[in-house]
Amino acid sequence: DEDLIRQAILREIERKGQVYFVHNRIQDIDKIRERLKRILPAHIRYAVAHGQMPSRYLEKVMADFLKGEIDVLLSTMIIESGLDIPNVNTIIVDDAHTFGLADLHQLRGRVGRSDIPSACILLTSGSASEDARKRLRIMEKTNNGFLISEEDLSLRGPGEFMGTRQSGIPDFRVANLTRDGKILNEARTSAWSLVEADPRLESPAHRLLKEVLMSRWGGRLELAQIS
Repeated sequence: DEDLIRQAILREIERKGQVYFVHNRIQDIDKIRERLKRILPAHIRYAVAHGQMPSRYLEKVMADFLKGEIDVLLSTMIIESGLDIPNVNTIIVDDAHTFGLADLHQLRGRVGRSDIPSACILLTSGSASEDARKRLRIMEKTNNGFLISEEDLSLRGPGEFMGTRQSGIPDFRVANLTRDGKILNEARTSAWSLVEADPRLESPAHRLLKEVLMSRWGGRLELAQIS
C-alpha cells in the first residue's frame, strides 16, 4: 500500500496537481499525516479538514487548497459534495471497505472534473467483509450512478417504509424491489385507484382488506398521524 500511495501522490504532484486523501475516522487523521510524511519527500505540503474543526480554520484550509497552496488534503467525508476543484485529479480513500457505495461514488465524483486523466484509489485490508468486497467490485465495474444506486439498494435493502430502519430488508414477504419493479408499480397504481374510490375502505367489498391493513400496520399508521 505504501508504494502505491507514494507513486500515486508523487505522480499527481509532478504534474502540478493536488490530492485528496480520505479516511473515515477523525482520530486517525494525524496518524495518517505522520505516515505520509515518513514515506514522501519533505517538500509535500499537507493540511487537514474535518467537521469538528472550527469553521473559520476549516474555511482557511479549503481556501488555501483551492489556491493550490496545499498538495495533499487529508479529510473525512466532509469533501463528498459541494467541492469543484479541477486541479485535484487523484483521490485516495483509505479503509474504503468502511464506506458505503453511495459515499464512495460521491467521493470519486470529486475528481475527474477537468480534461486531465484522474484516478480514484480505494485502499482496503484483509478484514473487509464479503459485502464490503462486493461494494468495491461494483465501484471497479462502473461509474454509472444509476447502476450504483441499484446495486446499493440490492445490497443494503431500502429500510422500512413506515418505521425507523434506514437499511435492511423491507416488510415485503415476496417482492424484491430491484427485481419486481414493474409489477410493484402496477400494484401501486391499483392501490391509488382504490384509495381514490374508497379512501376509508368503508365498502363491504373492502372490509377484509381494511382488517388486514389495521392488523398489520395499525400501530405505525397511528404514529404517522402524530405531528
